[in-house]
Amino acid sequence: MSAPRHPWRLVAAAALVAWVCAAFWFASRERLPQAMPQGYVPDPAGVARFLEELPQPYFAQAGADAMRQAKEVDTFLYRHMDRAHRARYGTPFVVGRQGIGDCIAWGAHHAVFCAESVDWATGKMAEPPMIPCTEAIYGGARVEARGRDGSGTSPVGGWSDGATGWGAARWLRDWGVIYRDQALGHDLRRYDKDRAKQWGAYGCGGQGDGGKLDARAKRHPCRHVVAVKTWDELVAAVTSGYPVTIASSVGFNSGARDADGFCAAAGTWMHQMCVVGVRFGQRPGALVMNSWGNYVGGGKFPPDQPDGTFWATREALQRILGQGDSYAIGSVDGFGFREIDNGDWFQPAPTEEQR
Repeated sequence: MSAPRHPWRLVAAAALVAWVCAAFWFASRERLPQAMPQGYVPDPAGVARFLEELPQPYFAQAGADAMRQAKEVDTFLYRHMDRAHRARYGTPFVVGRQGIGDCIAWGAHHAVFCAESVDWATGKMAEPPMIPCTEAIYGGARVEARGRDGSGTSPVGGWSDGATGWGAARWLRDWGVIYRDQALGHDLRRYDKDRAKQWGAYGCGGQGDGGKLDARAKRHPCRHVVAVKTWDELVAAVTSGYPVTIASSVGFNSGARDADGFCAAAGTWMHQMCVVGVRFGQRPGALVMNSWGNYVGGGKFPPDQPDGTFWATREALQRILGQGDSYAIGSVDGFGFREIDNGDWFQPAPTEEQR
């Protein structure tokens, strides 16, 4: 049998096929975040108006004591979230997964649960907190916080997805928190993306609510909400036990965390997440809690780092904060300095045989 007349063509064809397959694989990995719902809508004018309402708009002012006494101590606030969840519900805390473009609500609800978990751990709350209802935050951010009619008479929020960071912050401050429970005829114990969609149009409580759930939210306001715009403010906030919502267009690699648990900044995500930890040493960074479930693998630091989270570099966080729509959620007592006990790594949930 004679040799092929043009073997180089076969080699070239094979190389081309390999290149196309590799390109498709890498492109698919980079497209993963785009397939996940996001939902952040930038609104610099709205941010400016909201900050004018705050007596001390920035953490450097409201948390001046925390800024003065801040120390570079590795801090893992998610451990308080896990302990509180186990105490309240009997199960470990697990990062959830948004179903529509309501990331603003998910970032805010993680921050509220984290802040209240720390308050419980430090004796400021008598009982472990309940999980906040994301649908209420989403509807409030899109309707009531924007000065629109929240009676549920008409879909004034519109049917598109998305909201602003300041809208969620204003809803939490001026209205408050509805928890995952049964409330005024609504069974809110589980997330419902269809309810989120409707409440995003009609406001908290949905069609025909008449403002009743708005009034319920005002029983539990988050009075202490301020903007965070610098890395130093972020560090002072988190090391004193105050989580920070982060809304921006900065995206991250979603293929896998590196050996130290980091994801590199890459691409564009119109997205809000929540910072629940900081670390220092040779690779300073912040621990970002996402709302896409357990979507990313790879290394962890420390070993009990929750699934659905990643570390981001100081530089990446400063890019996010520089976009101006990120907020610290304070304690019932404001933003004073606190020495936070990180405690031991959480223990695995008991098996059925151990219960």
